[in-house]
Amino acid sequence: MSSFADMSSWAWLIQMFIIIAALLIANLVRCNVPLFRRSLLPSALLAGLLILCLKPLNFFNELVDRHTMEILTYHALGLGFVAMALKNKKIKSSTTTMKVVETGAVTASTYILQGLAGLLITIPMFLWWKGSGMFYAGGMLLPMGYGQGPGQALNFGTTFTGWAADQGIAFHGADFGLSIAAMGFIVGSLVGVVYMNVLRRRGKLKVNDGTYVEHYTLEDYESEGEIPHSESIDKLTVQLCLVLLVYALVFLLMYGVQQLDLGDFGVKTLKPLVWGFNFLWGTLFGVLVKWIIGRLRKSNWMQREYINNYTLDRIAGTCFDFMIVAGTAAIDFQNLRSLWLPLLVVCAVGAVVTFWYVLRCCRKLYPDYTYEAFFSMFGMLTGTASNGMILLREIDPRFETPAANNLVLQTIPALAFGFPVLLLMGFAPQSLTNTLISVGIMVVALVLFALFIFRKTRRKAIS
Repeated sequence: MSSFADMSSWAWLIQMFIIIAALLIANLVRCNVPLFRRSLLPSALLAGLLILCLKPLNFFNELVDRHTMEILTYHALGLGFVAMALKNKKIKSSTTTMKVVETGAVTASTYILQGLAGLLITIPMFLWWKGSGMFYAGGMLLPMGYGQGPGQALNFGTTFTGWAADQGIAFHGADFGLSIAAMGFIVGSLVGVVYMNVLRRRGKLKVNDGTYVEHYTLEDYESEGEIPHSESIDKLTVQLCLVLLVYALVFLLMYGVQQLDLGDFGVKTLKPLVWGFNFLWGTLFGVLVKWIIGRLRKSNWMQREYINNYTLDRIAGTCFDFMIVAGTAAIDFQNLRSLWLPLLVVCAVGAVVTFWYVLRCCRKLYPDYTYEAFFSMFGMLTGTASNGMILLREIDPRFETPAANNLVLQTIPALAFGFPVLLLMGFAPQSLTNTLISVGIMVVALVLFALFIFRKTRRKAIS
């Protein structure tokens, strides 16, 4: 029988201890240092950067297990999306179906634009700068890092590393993708704050002065007919069980596909994509389980409401905080020695095109709340939805405009619009020819999105 004094029994918990300690220290610094507080950088990112700064110390680098951090990032992404999908959506301000669809189109088309911008940098670097250490398809990790965050950056970065290795190319895709994600948080927060202050000085918007404090009502914590907080089973336990049940279904789906004999295409393309899309399957199964619970409630087979939005929000927030810390901590500086210049160029160009395109779209689609829509979208498309909400709260603390609702409800149309393009993530890295074909497909898709977003629409005259 193994002894509990064996360090292998504590390995995972030690990694959790490191993350927790870094989070608490980072939050303390952010709350008490005005520079960090004004930057709006998430405490989770500061925690990840703190671990990165300590990793050059040999003893600390040996303490942080990269593989465990990557596993935590992967599963935290999937579990966070499951928790979000299980929530019963509550709409606090008016919005329209068309605006939600248009917002989804902006999200998907920005992914495409980021991917094109990245490829137009990495393809020439691969062809004409052999010392860059770049993989020709590496630019497609820009929308994964900026638009999707550390989880997807790690998933596809690891896949790209394998494709590059098969072709004799030494490319550290996981480190490249995770570094893009970390840079995205910095870009979204700092650029967003700087632009916000520029607009404030020009008198174009009013920034929250900190006097507004959000007040919660009982309805924010629970809805009518919910199970008690603590009976034979605690309400938090029920929410965790629902999330893990859905994630178990995700695992069974992915494992089932893995067992299928799908030939060379399945092994090299389809199966890696299936495992990489754990967040997507989590969203779909979450919606399905929520629908089943709703049907059981309507048919009176289930008398009480088991889903609690507030608790699921906390679970999702915790998962995404851990994802950001673990994803940032998993970066290996040694693997980035030859990629620093390509990384900085890709991130800088990605920031410029994202800023320009999202601002143009928001001026066209949301003339009545342009800046609220812009900051929420720009924060999300360089970091996560939480970053978008943080920026939005600075100028719309009560969420009086439809910007917050658009951001929440656009997830499904964005996935529907973007899924065919996401399939290119498994097609492009197979060869340079495939990457060039992908560029052509993405150009056509971007043109179609632009025709939809910037189409002429009749607006009623405002008296």
